[in-house]
Amino acid sequence: MKVRYGNTSDAMMLSELGAKTFHDTFAKDNTPENINLYMKKSFSREIQLDELSRPDIMFLIAEWEDEPVGYAKLKMNSPDEALKGTKVMEIERIYASQEFIGRGVGKELMKACINEARQRGFDSIWLGVWEMNQRAIDFYAKWGFQEVGTHIFMLGDDPQRDFVMELNVA
Repeated sequence: MKVRYGNTSDAMMLSELGAKTFHDTFAKDNTPENINLYMKKSFSREIQLDELSRPDIMFLIAEWEDEPVGYAKLKMNSPDEALKGTKVMEIERIYASQEFIGRGVGKELMKACINEARQRGFDSIWLGVWEMNQRAIDFYAKWGFQEVGTHIFMLGDDPQRDFVMELNVA
């Protein structure tokens, strides 16, 4: 497995992979209407192209035999009031294809995210994780992330509580 930087030629692939992994992970616990609303506002090719063009956003793409199997979306200097760090980077998304969960995709992406944060001089890295996603909470805790607060994540018209988890990388 390798992890590479995303670029504008990845827009369609990220649109499809993002929508599929999001749907596979969250559809069973949410209404189809809210899943569809969120996917429509988050995963179009145009949205991905815009995000890939922004200097404050970075995509790391995990590939297995040159096929994309997961990705992380990082947002530079993305504060949250609960954070202890002063120069912070957010892991806005870290997704793996369902068939590759448990095969090291998350591990490789997390190593790459932490490495990027350190190389760019950030003192902490953080993420929001749905309070009902225990598997993800456990994964982040194994990496040393600690819960420092909560915030609301809007899934369509459903306000959901996310735990804010932070890791000191300084």
